[in-house]
Amino acid sequence: MCDDPTLPPEVKRALQEYRDLLAEHGPTWGEDPIMYVRQMDVDAFMVDESLFWLTCVQRAAELHPGASDDELAARIAGLDFQRIIRDTLGGRVLDNLAALRVTPEGTRLDARAQAVLDGRPIRTHLLVDSSRTEPVTVRVDDHAYEIEPGGAQVVAVTSASAVSVDGAAVALGALTRPAVPARLRLRAGFPCRWTVAGENGQGWYPEGAEPNRDAGRMPYFHGDDLVVDVPAAEPLTVRVTRGMEYEIVERTVTPGGGAGEETLVELVPRRLYDAAGRGWYGGDLHVHLNWAGDAVGTPAQAAALQHGEDLHVLNLVAGNVASERVYDREALEHWAGRDLPWSDATHIARMGVEYRNDLLGHLYAFGVPEPPGRYHTGFLGTVDWPPNAAACRELRERGAIMGYSHPFHVPFGEDDPPPAALTAGRNCSARESVADAALGLIDSLDVLNHSSIEATAVVYRHLIGAGNTLAVTAGTDTMFSFNRRGSQSSPPGWERVYARVDGPLTAESFAEAVRRGRTFATTGPFVELDVAGHGPGHTLDLAPGTRVTITVRTIGPEVTGVQVRTAEGVLAEGPPDELTAELVVAEPTYVVAVVTGPSNPRSYHYSGSYAHTSPVYLDVGGAHVARRSDVRWCLDYLDALEERIRTHGRLDTEEQLSGHIELIDAARAVYRARLDR
Repeated sequence: MCDDPTLPPEVKRALQEYRDLLAEHGPTWGEDPIMYVRQMDVDAFMVDESLFWLTCVQRAAELHPGASDDELAARIAGLDFQRIIRDTLGGRVLDNLAALRVTPEGTRLDARAQAVLDGRPIRTHLLVDSSRTEPVTVRVDDHAYEIEPGGAQVVAVTSASAVSVDGAAVALGALTRPAVPARLRLRAGFPCRWTVAGENGQGWYPEGAEPNRDAGRMPYFHGDDLVVDVPAAEPLTVRVTRGMEYEIVERTVTPGGGAGEETLVELVPRRLYDAAGRGWYGGDLHVHLNWAGDAVGTPAQAAALQHGEDLHVLNLVAGNVASERVYDREALEHWAGRDLPWSDATHIARMGVEYRNDLLGHLYAFGVPEPPGRYHTGFLGTVDWPPNAAACRELRERGAIMGYSHPFHVPFGEDDPPPAALTAGRNCSARESVADAALGLIDSLDVLNHSSIEATAVVYRHLIGAGNTLAVTAGTDTMFSFNRRGSQSSPPGWERVYARVDGPLTAESFAEAVRRGRTFATTGPFVELDVAGHGPGHTLDLAPGTRVTITVRTIGPEVTGVQVRTAEGVLAEGPPDELTAELVVAEPTYVVAVVTGPSNPRSYHYSGSYAHTSPVYLDVGGAHVARRSDVRWCLDYLDALEERIRTHGRLDTEEQLSGHIELIDAARAVYRARLDR
């Protein structure tokens, strides 16, 4: 909490400032209303995010026929998102969103009744859904809302609010139902993630816990030996787990009633594997304590989530949203270069940086010893200058590792041309990554992310095939200040980069392992890649014609397929557990393993279960892989990048444009030199 006496004064002041912004502006915290800021007002009601955005694109195309992709992307920000939420729900109501149907015949309240234990009013939201051909006035307490014909409006209410439509009162009794109170005590013997859910999807939480929901809209909280007030004599689902290395255990419980009576629920999740016991430590390199949202994230909350998920490494990044304000900058300034107070021998937490430009891409920085001089460019109409490369140089010179976060958003295939990666709008794609990789300015790519894993994996394999040395990493972009935002309100570490660490776990040893490419990233499965006795990050210098044995082993119930891939494509594929292949090395190449599976409760990614290793590089006669088709793909990409910067960059001077082109030309020179080898 912001009044935690152990917090530094400057951090306490910042948290209070965030609470004031939330109270004044709601989930946007007053940020510049660009598209993803406007989305914050409806995040909590977005059941199917892909359907929501597909509907946005279709609606924009209907309103602006013949518009280009870039024009449509710009028009989406001006759409009525609340009406689109109404349309994509298709008549459904949610645990946090009842519907007031305003029809020509009258009004009707549709709701999932929420149990009330103490008789106090509950806070919720009401979707005013009008099918009338004339405007109506809906009054909620002291505020009047003008609803256009056929319109929709989401409004905050309590179950005790006074609501009327054109002066006619609306009864809100359907929002709640009384219940007899009971009490659960939850115990596992160590910190875990718990879910307690009842009728109509209602979640129950310990006192003081945030009402978090994951991407599957399941309630959750963290800790051990916790007390939760719940309805008596009603079946409840109790679930416990502890991050991806543990199974999920579930039980149905019907607690008794009576003053002071507790129902003890003891559930212990079994380990599926012990990565640290094998020398591998899992981290989430892109997590926000605060980034606008429904609540204010605190260090105490971060500590509970990290230990409850058994997440070995947590990188809490300071970053802006859409204005000059950098959230959690004060925490970075206080703790930069030091472990956060709840760290221990197997759990390291650090403050890091998300450096952001929506045209060129967003970067994470881990192991930041001191705050940077700049956190972002291109917001509030400011120029896209300098290139991201300047931030990479500054932060890496200070000892941080750097990589592009949520790199690519629209899936495309291995053989698709580079423009497929350069999608429309200022959509945060990692457009500068191909240049920065060639110049040795980044250490990794978050192949596992909340956006398109498939597209990012394609670009990653083009990059390493073209001679770049990059690690696979993972960053969820989880935001503790959002209670409901799809995968971004899921627990941290639902995707992880595992790094093979020499000796004890420290921030420095973890960063060094990533720097050396000794990693794999996963939504759950554990993956071992062995190439002639060596794992990811190693380089073998072989004679032409050398035969090597490749073995991939996996652990995880969600695995259904395994691939061994080289620069030339798929070498072998087969079932889970263990796959062995032989490779006769004729020219420089690399070997990676790719693991896939269907959707699984342990994975929150919309595309299912996935893991990808960093490469074992197979040099031949001292020559490193530089596959001509991959090098040419990167050169074509740079041509498309230059054109996008010329046409979409916000630049004040010819010198700024020349600076971007000079960076691209320097990367071109690197790739062209590889063609000549």
